[in-house]
Amino acid sequence: MKRILITGSNGLLGQKLAELLLSRQDVELLATSRGENKLAELYPTLPFKSMDVTNPEQVEQVVSKFRPTHIIHTAAMTNVDQCESDRDGALLLNRDAVQFLVDACEKYNVHLIHVSTDFIFDGENGPYDEEAEAKPVNFYGETKLMAEEIVKNAKCKWAILRTVLVYGVVNDYGRTNIVLWVRDSLQAGKVIKVVTDQFRTPTLAEDLAMGCWLAAEKDAEGIYNISGSEMLTPYDMALQVANYFALDKSLIDKADGSTFSQPAKRPPRTGFIIRKAETDLGYRPHTFAEGIRVVAEQAEA
Repeated sequence: MKRILITGSNGLLGQKLAELLLSRQDVELLATSRGENKLAELYPTLPFKSMDVTNPEQVEQVVSKFRPTHIIHTAAMTNVDQCESDRDGALLLNRDAVQFLVDACEKYNVHLIHVSTDFIFDGENGPYDEEAEAKPVNFYGETKLMAEEIVKNAKCKWAILRTVLVYGVVNDYGRTNIVLWVRDSLQAGKVIKVVTDQFRTPTLAEDLAMGCWLAAEKDAEGIYNISGSEMLTPYDMALQVANYFALDKSLIDKADGSTFSQPAKRPPRTGFIIRKAETDLGYRPHTFAEGIRVVAEQAEA
Protein backbone atom coordinates (compact mmCIF):
# COMPACT_ATOMS: atom_id res chain seq x y z
CA MET A 1 0.00 0.00 0.00
CA LYS A 2 1.37 3.39 -1.00
CA ARG A 3 0.61 6.33 1.25
CA ILE A 4 0.88 9.35 -1.02
CA LEU A 5 0.86 13.00 0.02
CA ILE A 6 0.32 15.52 -2.78
CA THR A 7 1.40 19.15 -2.37
CA GLY A 8 -0.37 21.82 -4.41
CA SER A 9 -3.54 19.76 -4.80
CA ASN A 10 -5.53 22.85 -5.85
CA GLY A 11 -3.35 23.38 -8.94
CA LEU A 12 -3.72 21.78 -12.36
CA LEU A 13 -1.39 18.81 -11.79
CA GLY A 14 -2.52 18.42 -8.17
CA GLN A 15 -6.14 18.14 -9.28
CA LYS A 16 -5.33 15.51 -11.92
CA LEU A 17 -3.33 13.50 -9.38
CA ALA A 18 -6.19 13.63 -6.88
CA GLU A 19 -8.58 12.41 -9.56
CA LEU A 20 -6.22 9.61 -10.67
CA LEU A 21 -5.26 8.32 -7.22
CA LEU A 22 -8.52 8.73 -5.31
CA SER A 23 -10.10 5.75 -7.06
CA ARG A 24 -7.13 3.41 -6.54
CA GLN A 25 -7.53 0.68 -3.92
CA ASP A 26 -3.74 0.39 -3.45
CA VAL A 27 -3.23 4.05 -2.46
CA GLU A 28 -3.97 5.95 0.72
CA LEU A 29 -4.08 9.57 -0.31
CA LEU A 30 -3.69 12.92 1.42
CA ALA A 31 -4.18 16.04 -0.68
CA THR A 32 -2.61 19.24 0.68
CA SER A 33 -2.62 22.82 -0.48
CA ARG A 34 -2.32 26.27 0.96
CA GLY A 35 -5.72 27.55 2.06
CA GLU A 36 -8.99 25.71 1.54
CA ASN A 37 -9.67 22.59 -0.51
CA LYS A 38 -10.94 23.68 -3.94
CA LEU A 39 -11.80 20.08 -4.81
CA ALA A 40 -14.28 19.50 -1.96
CA GLU A 41 -17.34 19.65 -4.23
CA LEU A 42 -15.79 17.63 -7.06
CA TYR A 43 -14.39 14.90 -4.80
CA PRO A 44 -16.24 14.91 -1.47
CA THR A 45 -14.31 11.84 -0.26
CA LEU A 46 -10.85 13.33 -0.93
CA PRO A 47 -8.81 13.41 2.32
CA PHE A 48 -7.44 16.96 2.60
CA LYS A 49 -5.22 18.90 4.97
CA SER A 50 -4.31 22.57 4.62
CA MET A 51 -0.51 22.80 4.38
CA ASP A 52 1.68 25.71 3.32
CA VAL A 53 4.94 24.24 1.98
CA THR A 54 6.78 27.47 2.84
CA ASN A 55 6.04 26.87 6.53
CA PRO A 56 8.48 24.22 7.85
CA GLU A 57 6.50 23.67 11.07
CA GLN A 58 3.34 22.90 9.09
CA VAL A 59 5.23 20.56 6.77
CA GLU A 60 6.75 18.70 9.73
CA GLN A 61 3.39 18.45 11.48
CA VAL A 62 1.45 17.08 8.48
CA VAL A 63 4.18 14.65 7.38
CA SER A 64 4.77 13.31 10.90
CA LYS A 65 1.06 12.67 11.34
CA PHE A 66 0.23 11.14 7.93
CA ARG A 67 3.58 9.30 7.55
CA PRO A 68 3.48 9.03 3.74
CA THR A 69 5.59 6.55 1.80
CA HIS A 70 5.79 9.11 -1.04
CA ILE A 71 5.36 12.86 -1.42
CA ILE A 72 4.55 14.12 -4.91
CA HIS A 73 5.58 17.76 -4.84
CA THR A 74 3.64 19.82 -7.40
CA ALA A 75 3.34 23.17 -5.58
CA ALA A 76 5.48 25.92 -7.17
CA MET A 77 5.44 29.47 -8.47
CA THR A 78 5.14 28.62 -12.15
CA ASN A 79 4.27 32.05 -13.55
CA VAL A 80 7.58 32.77 -15.28
CA ASP A 81 7.14 36.56 -15.42
CA GLN A 82 5.96 36.74 -11.79
CA CYS A 83 9.17 34.97 -10.75
CA GLU A 84 11.19 37.83 -12.30
CA SER A 85 9.26 40.52 -10.42
CA ASP A 86 8.84 38.67 -7.11
CA ARG A 87 12.22 37.00 -6.67
CA ASP A 88 11.87 36.57 -2.91
CA GLY A 89 8.52 34.84 -3.38
CA ALA A 90 9.96 32.61 -6.11
CA LEU A 91 12.91 31.61 -3.92
CA LEU A 92 10.63 30.88 -0.97
CA LEU A 93 8.22 28.67 -2.92
CA ASN A 94 10.53 27.10 -5.51
CA ARG A 95 13.72 26.64 -3.46
CA ASP A 96 13.16 26.95 0.31
CA ALA A 97 9.94 24.90 0.36
CA VAL A 98 11.81 22.07 -1.34
CA GLN A 99 14.40 22.11 1.43
CA PHE A 100 11.63 21.94 4.05
CA LEU A 101 10.11 18.93 2.28
CA VAL A 102 13.50 17.23 1.94
CA ASP A 103 14.12 17.72 5.68
CA ALA A 104 10.80 16.03 6.47
CA CYS A 105 11.40 13.24 3.93
CA GLU A 106 14.82 12.49 5.41
CA LYS A 107 13.43 12.43 8.93
CA TYR A 108 10.48 10.14 8.16
CA ASN A 109 12.04 8.06 5.37
CA VAL A 110 9.74 9.36 2.61
CA HIS A 111 10.37 8.96 -1.13
CA LEU A 112 10.20 12.46 -2.66
CA ILE A 113 8.94 12.88 -6.22
CA HIS A 114 9.74 16.41 -7.30
CA VAL A 115 8.29 18.06 -10.43
CA SER A 116 10.73 20.20 -12.42
CA THR A 117 10.75 21.95 -15.78
CA ASP A 118 12.30 22.33 -19.23
CA PHE A 119 13.04 25.95 -18.27
CA ILE A 120 16.23 24.82 -16.51
CA PHE A 121 17.67 24.72 -20.07
CA ASP A 122 18.68 27.60 -22.36
CA GLY A 123 16.76 26.17 -25.34
CA GLU A 124 19.70 26.39 -27.73
CA ASN A 125 19.64 22.71 -28.73
CA GLY A 126 16.50 20.91 -27.57
CA PRO A 127 14.98 18.38 -27.35
CA TYR A 128 16.92 17.35 -24.24
CA ASP A 129 17.55 14.03 -22.54
CA GLU A 130 18.03 13.53 -18.80
CA GLU A 131 21.82 13.99 -19.02
CA ALA A 132 21.76 17.40 -20.74
CA GLU A 133 23.51 20.29 -19.05
CA ALA A 134 21.22 22.83 -17.39
CA LYS A 135 21.63 26.52 -18.15
CA PRO A 136 18.53 28.61 -17.31
CA VAL A 137 17.84 31.93 -19.05
CA ASN A 138 15.29 33.26 -16.55
CA PHE A 139 14.84 33.42 -12.78
CA TYR A 140 12.07 30.81 -12.73
CA GLY A 141 14.49 28.35 -14.33
CA GLU A 142 17.20 29.32 -11.85
CA THR A 143 14.95 28.63 -8.84
CA LYS A 144 13.86 25.27 -10.27
CA LEU A 145 17.49 24.31 -10.86
CA MET A 146 18.34 25.25 -7.26
CA ALA A 147 15.50 22.96 -6.16
CA GLU A 148 16.86 20.10 -8.27
CA GLU A 149 20.27 20.46 -6.58
CA ILE A 150 18.61 20.30 -3.13
CA VAL A 151 16.73 17.14 -4.14
CA LYS A 152 19.85 15.50 -5.65
CA ASN A 153 21.70 16.02 -2.36
CA ALA A 154 18.85 14.58 -0.28
CA LYS A 155 19.52 11.54 1.90
CA CYS A 156 16.05 10.14 1.23
CA LYS A 157 14.93 8.33 -1.92
CA TRP A 158 14.12 10.83 -4.67
CA ALA A 159 13.00 11.21 -8.26
CA ILE A 160 12.96 14.40 -10.33
CA LEU A 161 10.30 14.49 -13.05
CA ARG A 162 10.88 17.25 -15.60
CA THR A 163 8.01 18.37 -17.77
CA VAL A 164 7.12 20.87 -20.52
CA LEU A 165 4.19 23.24 -21.18
CA VAL A 166 1.47 21.43 -19.23
CA TYR A 167 -2.09 21.98 -20.44
CA GLY A 168 -5.48 20.74 -19.26
CA VAL A 169 -8.82 21.69 -17.77
CA VAL A 170 -8.58 22.90 -14.19
CA ASN A 171 -11.42 23.42 -11.72
CA ASP A 172 -11.90 26.78 -9.98
CA TYR A 173 -8.42 28.11 -10.69
CA GLY A 174 -8.80 30.97 -13.15
CA ARG A 175 -5.93 29.92 -15.42
CA THR A 176 -6.69 28.88 -18.96
CA ASN A 177 -4.72 26.62 -21.31
CA ILE A 178 -3.61 26.94 -24.91
CA VAL A 179 -6.39 24.71 -26.27
CA LEU A 180 -9.29 26.63 -24.71
CA TRP A 181 -7.61 30.02 -25.24
CA VAL A 182 -7.33 29.39 -28.99
CA ARG A 183 -10.83 27.89 -29.20
CA ASP A 184 -12.48 30.73 -27.29
CA SER A 185 -10.58 33.47 -29.14
CA LEU A 186 -11.42 32.07 -32.59
CA GLN A 187 -15.05 31.43 -31.65
CA ALA A 188 -15.28 35.09 -30.65
CA GLY A 189 -13.79 36.10 -34.02
CA LYS A 190 -10.63 37.52 -32.39
CA VAL A 191 -7.33 37.67 -34.25
CA ILE A 192 -4.60 36.02 -32.16
CA LYS A 193 -0.85 36.29 -32.49
CA VAL A 194 0.96 33.01 -31.87
CA VAL A 195 4.70 32.45 -31.90
CA THR A 196 6.46 30.29 -34.50
CA ASP A 197 9.96 30.47 -32.99
CA GLN A 198 9.50 28.56 -29.74
CA PHE A 199 9.53 24.75 -29.78
CA ARG A 200 8.07 22.58 -27.01
CA THR A 201 6.78 19.05 -26.38
CA PRO A 202 3.40 20.01 -24.82
CA THR A 203 2.19 17.77 -22.00
CA LEU A 204 -1.39 16.84 -21.19
CA ALA A 205 -1.88 17.25 -17.43
CA GLU A 206 -3.38 13.73 -17.21
CA ASP A 207 -0.18 12.32 -18.74
CA LEU A 208 2.01 14.13 -16.24
CA ALA A 209 -0.17 12.86 -13.38
CA MET A 210 0.20 9.32 -14.74
CA GLY A 211 3.98 9.81 -14.95
CA CYS A 212 4.03 10.87 -11.29
CA TRP A 213 2.01 7.81 -10.29
CA LEU A 214 4.20 5.43 -12.34
CA ALA A 215 7.29 6.86 -10.60
CA ALA A 216 5.68 6.32 -7.18
CA GLU A 217 4.32 2.88 -8.05
CA LYS A 218 7.74 1.69 -9.26
CA ASP A 219 9.68 3.53 -6.53
CA ALA A 220 11.68 5.12 -9.36
CA GLU A 221 14.83 7.02 -8.46
CA GLY A 222 16.79 9.54 -10.51
CA ILE A 223 15.73 11.98 -13.24
CA TYR A 224 12.94 11.32 -15.76
CA ASN A 225 11.57 13.44 -18.59
CA ILE A 226 7.76 13.31 -18.54
CA SER A 227 6.21 15.24 -21.42
CA GLY A 228 4.46 14.82 -24.74
CA SER A 229 6.53 13.31 -27.56
CA GLU A 230 5.80 15.78 -30.37
CA MET A 231 7.93 18.88 -30.95
CA LEU A 232 5.52 21.70 -31.80
CA THR A 233 5.48 25.49 -31.86
CA PRO A 234 2.54 27.31 -30.23
CA TYR A 235 1.54 28.24 -33.81
CA ASP A 236 1.42 24.53 -34.77
CA MET A 237 -0.69 23.87 -31.69
CA ALA A 238 -3.09 26.71 -32.52
CA LEU A 239 -3.61 25.34 -36.05
CA GLN A 240 -4.41 21.88 -34.66
CA VAL A 241 -6.93 23.40 -32.24
CA ALA A 242 -8.57 25.39 -35.07
CA ASN A 243 -8.79 22.22 -37.17
CA TYR A 244 -10.31 20.19 -34.34
CA PHE A 245 -13.08 22.73 -33.67
CA ALA A 246 -13.44 23.63 -37.39
CA LEU A 247 -12.67 27.30 -36.71
CA ASP A 248 -11.26 30.02 -38.95
CA LYS A 249 -7.47 29.57 -39.19
CA SER A 250 -7.04 32.91 -40.95
CA LEU A 251 -7.53 34.57 -37.55
CA ILE A 252 -4.21 33.04 -36.39
CA ASP A 253 -1.33 35.40 -37.08
CA LYS A 254 2.28 34.25 -37.03
CA ALA A 255 4.47 36.10 -34.56
CA ASP A 256 7.90 35.65 -33.07
CA GLY A 257 9.09 36.02 -29.50
CA SER A 258 10.16 39.62 -30.06
CA THR A 259 6.49 40.57 -30.67
CA PHE A 260 5.75 40.20 -26.96
CA SER A 261 7.35 42.27 -24.25
CA GLN A 262 7.61 39.75 -21.44
CA PRO A 263 9.75 40.40 -18.36
CA ALA A 264 11.30 36.91 -18.49
CA LYS A 265 13.29 35.57 -21.41
CA ARG A 266 11.94 32.31 -22.89
CA PRO A 267 14.22 29.50 -24.06
CA PRO A 268 13.62 29.08 -27.83
CA ARG A 269 13.81 25.32 -28.31
CA THR A 270 13.31 22.99 -25.37
CA GLY A 271 11.23 19.82 -25.51
CA PHE A 272 12.21 16.41 -24.17
CA ILE A 273 13.34 13.01 -25.30
CA ILE A 274 11.16 10.69 -23.20
CA ARG A 275 12.68 7.30 -24.06
CA LYS A 276 13.86 6.65 -20.49
CA ALA A 277 10.37 7.16 -19.02
CA GLU A 278 8.83 5.02 -21.76
CA THR A 279 11.33 2.20 -21.17
CA ASP A 280 11.71 2.28 -17.37
CA LEU A 281 8.23 3.42 -16.28
CA GLY A 282 5.99 2.28 -19.14
CA TYR A 283 4.99 5.93 -19.72
CA ARG A 284 2.82 6.48 -22.82
CA PRO A 285 1.67 10.06 -23.50
CA HIS A 286 -1.26 11.14 -25.64
CA THR A 287 -0.59 12.85 -28.95
CA PHE A 288 -1.43 16.56 -29.01
CA ALA A 289 -4.45 15.79 -31.22
CA GLU A 290 -5.72 13.31 -28.60
CA GLY A 291 -4.98 15.88 -25.88
CA ILE A 292 -7.18 18.43 -27.64
CA ARG A 293 -10.01 15.89 -27.63
CA VAL A 294 -9.57 15.19 -23.89
CA VAL A 295 -9.64 18.92 -23.09
CA ALA A 296 -12.62 19.54 -25.39
CA GLU A 297 -14.66 16.75 -23.78
CA GLN A 298 -13.84 17.94 -20.23
CA ALA A 299 -14.63 21.56 -21.09
CA GLU A 300 -18.08 20.46 -22.33
CA ALA A 301 -18.76 18.31 -19.27
